[in-house]
Amino acid sequence: MNTAQISVPLWQRARPLTEAELENIPWMKSLSRAEQEHAASHLRAATAQAGDTLCRIGKPPTYWFGVIDGLLKMSNDNANTPPITFTGVPPGAWFGEGTLLKREPYRYNIQALRKSTVAGLPIDTFHELLDTSLAFNRFVLRQLNERLGQFIAAVEIDRLNDTDSRVARGLAAMFHPILYPGVGQLLRITQQELGYVVGLSRQRVNEALNVLQDRGLIRIEYGGVRVLDLDGLRNAVPVGESSMPGFNERDR
Repeated sequence: MNTAQISVPLWQRARPLTEAELENIPWMKSLSRAEQEHAASHLRAATAQAGDTLCRIGKPPTYWFGVIDGLLKMSNDNANTPPITFTGVPPGAWFGEGTLLKREPYRYNIQALRKSTVAGLPIDTFHELLDTSLAFNRFVLRQLNERLGQFIAAVEIDRLNDTDSRVARGLAAMFHPILYPGVGQLLRITQQELGYVVGLSRQRVNEALNVLQDRGLIRIEYGGVRVLDLDGLRNAVPVGESSMPGFNERDR
């Protein structure tokens, strides 16, 4: 990519989605044929480079975003408060529906941790589907419900002093089968990227991952982490302490 291309804003160099990309959008499957065609005609995809910011605190929303490939980070970096990373955003995720519903400025930043392909549905099309599609409404309501549980868990993670448990629960949050259906059992993530997500150094993340592997919760693989015991990650506490109730879809 040359310098002229880099200077062009992300959504000014967007393109239509491919058939394969459209087939992997979770909410498209529940729509009628006419609704699918309407949404597809407005969806656009673009490639964000590492460090690019898609959503910025204080800026008005213009798109509902989804991750086709790559990894993003949701945080309050550069806000007038202590920095907090809320969650990583892996493939299959669609996010920001609460902000679009209220048409209010973003209260968080979304930044690409690596080269990522991101899809966007314009805010007006988002509201059109809300007004006309029962299936779309159900999807968005379920997203909001699951997101509430995710952010409650994020607050708990941020208060954990034990770094092994912090890494465990931070990982578990990115294996959410409803919010992040594109992940499966293997998350493509580097230890440096995971450090950005959970707010720890790469070295400390490396130590924690090895502890979790020794406990049979994960397996470290080339280029990523495979989950062997998701419930164990969600309820991870320091060795020797009793387990506390963790994030579980059945609890809500």
